[in-house]
Amino acid sequence: MPATDGDLKRMGRDIASAAALLKGSKDVLIVTHIDADGISAGSIASITADRLGIERETVFQKKITDETVEMVNSSERDAVWICDLGSAYLSRFTRSSVVITDHHVPDPQWRRKQTTLESFSDIHHINPHCYGMDGSFEACGAGMTYLLSKEVDPANTDLAWLAVVGAVGDFQDTSESKLVGLNRSIVKDAVGNGDLVVENDLRLFGRETRPVIQLLQYSSDPQIPGLSDNPGACSDLVDRLGIPIKRDGKLRVWNDLSPDEKEGICDAVLSLMPPGESDKIYGEMYTFPKQPEGTGLRDAKEFATILNSCGRYDDAETGMRICYGEPSALADADRNRAEHRKHISSAMAYIRNNHLIRERRFIQYFEAGTEIRETVVGIVAGMMLNTPECRSDLPIIAFAEADDGIKVSARANRSLVDRGLDLSRVMKTAAELVGGFGGGHSVAAGATIPPGSTERFLDIVEDLVSAQVERSEKGHDVAGVPDHRHVRVQLLPLRFVPGSRQDANEPCPGPVGGHPVG
Repeated sequence: MPATDGDLKRMGRDIASAAALLKGSKDVLIVTHIDADGISAGSIASITADRLGIERETVFQKKITDETVEMVNSSERDAVWICDLGSAYLSRFTRSSVVITDHHVPDPQWRRKQTTLESFSDIHHINPHCYGMDGSFEACGAGMTYLLSKEVDPANTDLAWLAVVGAVGDFQDTSESKLVGLNRSIVKDAVGNGDLVVENDLRLFGRETRPVIQLLQYSSDPQIPGLSDNPGACSDLVDRLGIPIKRDGKLRVWNDLSPDEKEGICDAVLSLMPPGESDKIYGEMYTFPKQPEGTGLRDAKEFATILNSCGRYDDAETGMRICYGEPSALADADRNRAEHRKHISSAMAYIRNNHLIRERRFIQYFEAGTEIRETVVGIVAGMMLNTPECRSDLPIIAFAEADDGIKVSARANRSLVDRGLDLSRVMKTAAELVGGFGGGHSVAAGATIPPGSTERFLDIVEDLVSAQVERSEKGHDVAGVPDHRHVRVQLLPLRFVPGSRQDANEPCPGPVGGHPVG
């Protein structure tokens, strides 16, 4: 999917207006999400406020709830800055002086409801979708937050690298094997400031921390034929190329290798890839040269995983401390990362061992109950999508129990989106029809639905998915088979429950296989 130019002039005017508000404020409430993009965005916003010398409070949220809306609307701060959240709730914010830097699909009711001066609220909404760009891969929440920070003070270009962390954490480099769109200008700022090195390399997780054999063995996005899940074959390959796996008694990681050693392995790996798969495993990689070598902070993929492991385990504050550069924060994060790896691994094993993947004609799904945390079920769904247990040509829907209902996460490969699939609309429509809320991105979305509504929800989702792809492909379904079924969703009554919670802040990754585990 190509990047677009967008209405940059209007975006520039909106950013300038929001910057003026922030510079004129004495204090600000910052509300941000708990994933890597949200933590990066919240850190950029917090550092920006600190540098302005204004008092700030930073609050992390799993999603926007009724309590979050009340917190925003009742805040006595001069301004409220919402990062990587908020666009799906625009019509519910009633106070003035709200800034939203987000990239999720906006609330379509917002402007429609502002029909009188009394109903108009002063919201500075900065979102790529508002300017003709796609927030699922052209800009992330941290990216939009950075662009505003840069407008507040051009010296804040030293925060651009954090926006790169956010974009990679939301897997916006997946579809083109590099960052594109607005992300490209942010990459340029980070490189120009000396905070980022861009290089073409194998796009595998763990270049700074995984021994070479494990780096190859654990590759699953995409699979390397003959090497993935085959440590013996990986070892034979490295031996055949005459590359020592140890130096001074220590296992060498990928970035310990010389350029010639890397080139030898790259050539061998690329020769094994099926036609059309080479671009997925070789492309741009992003290194932060000012971060310490041999740590997960030096590679963008690993840095983002560290932040995710903090946020998904109720410790987003430690993630922000890492972004602030606190030396002790990484040791605290290591505990979160160990728990994250353990839970993801056990979740994948639970799904496999219990044969939880169920397949319908147009979708596949699994129900995890309480066995998988609702904060990571989306990550697990994305990883399962790239395993032999799942079909890559069908979207996957995952269910996990949450305090406020059933958490739903939906993931799909970008190729399905190119063929007409829009999971954001699917989740929003299907959730509302069963009394819940949903939204997100075309390639990754989520919802919260009432207990007991799963089967009806799946029926609706399947009809919506088939209708989208059939319409795009003139009568062919996801599998390419002609189908002329009537869409049952047209016959179902709308059940809208005011005040319900919406899980519209799903991250926007492509497939995430292999990244957090190993």
